[in-house]
Amino acid sequence: MNYFAHAVWFLDNPYFVAGTGVPDWLTVVDRKVRVRSRHAAERASDPDPVTAAVAGGMLQHFRDDARFHETRAFAELNLDLTVLVRDALAGEQGFRPSFLGHLLVEVLLDASLVAQNPYLLEEYYRAIDSVDSAKVEEAVNRMAPRPTERLAWMIDRFREERILWDYFDEPRLMLRLNQVMRRVGFGQLTDGFRAVLPEARRRVEERKTELLEGIPVDVT
Repeated sequence: MNYFAHAVWFLDNPYFVAGTGVPDWLTVVDRKVRVRSRHAAERASDPDPVTAAVAGGMLQHFRDDARFHETRAFAELNLDLTVLVRDALAGEQGFRPSFLGHLLVEVLLDASLVAQNPYLLEEYYRAIDSVDSAKVEEAVNRMAPRPTERLAWMIDRFREERILWDYFDEPRLMLRLNQVMRRVGFGQLTDGFRAVLPEARRRVEERKTELLEGIPVDVT
């Protein structure tokens, strides 16, 4: 799951919302900081309400991912989109097609959820805008075996960039996908890859309810 799918059900609790994003933010800016579910669980009842909310959001993220990645719909879509991507990349072998297949399921699920009610994405960003990024970083450092000094910066950059709005526009989505490619050390995607995106969107939309099995699906 991606940022919006983790958070959409909790928009009235901004620090919890921020907590759902922490594992992914750390993956982007500070991969050496590994906060596990057991670390977050130890702080879920912390007397500091910010720490408790951030820890709760992180636990939600870990639970969501464990459930999401075990669904039949995810396994089948991941394979389907990997094949679609491989064909678009002229039969490319290696890890990049399967990485992109996985990534597209998560990104396009976010796009599908937002399409049901774009106002909720505005609410999501209002929640993220309302948190003190330094306090989120402090809360995470109370849990992390190794502290981070880059999380607050990442949160500030995330709310400035508003990347989730780009998931609806194919050229901007290509830009975001290529940012990920650079970060993980893969080659850049060419414009020809863009032809994959409409079919990938259709397939994810068809199986959205199955992907969200076990959590609410009504975001109207």
